[in-house]
Amino acid sequence: MNDVFTRAIAQADLKGSFLLESDLDKLASFAKEGVKRLDAVAALTNNAPAIISDAAHKLFAEQQELIQPGGNAYPHRRMAACLRDMEIILRYVSYALLAGDASVLDDRCLNGLRETYNALGTPTQSVARAVQLMKDAAMVHLKSTANVTVGDCSSLYSEAATYFDKAAASIA
Repeated sequence: MNDVFTRAIAQADLKGSFLLESDLDKLASFAKEGVKRLDAVAALTNNAPAIISDAAHKLFAEQQELIQPGGNAYPHRRMAACLRDMEIILRYVSYALLAGDASVLDDRCLNGLRETYNALGTPTQSVARAVQLMKDAAMVHLKSTANVTVGDCSSLYSEAATYFDKAAASIA
């Protein structure tokens, strides 16, 4: 996993140089926004069951064939596997948001996931849709003003959305 600090150091080390002032400015900005980032990750973590439940209900309302006999989320053990996968993806999105870097999401969650779903006969478009629905539900919690540090968080919301989009695109 590469957080922004590790990445900046690695890049400077490859060049055999000190961190540039622009690098230090970026790191200072990242650190300054740290409390907001922690608040955002806490919002995802504390509301994970609601985010997953909301997304699953919407997905199964849109694609009822998934929960019918013969569907990929039928019977209950398959439904549980779907919900587990949604939880794992959300968890890794939260890790990426905390680190400010998608490498943990890529390396530990998304790498080979589409191929696994294809091998299992899981409809990847449905999984990608579930991720987009989780993104919608997560954004509601991220943008809630309860227990969040005051200030402009629009770039943080955009960053979080990017991780969900990346996950959906890699699965579809």
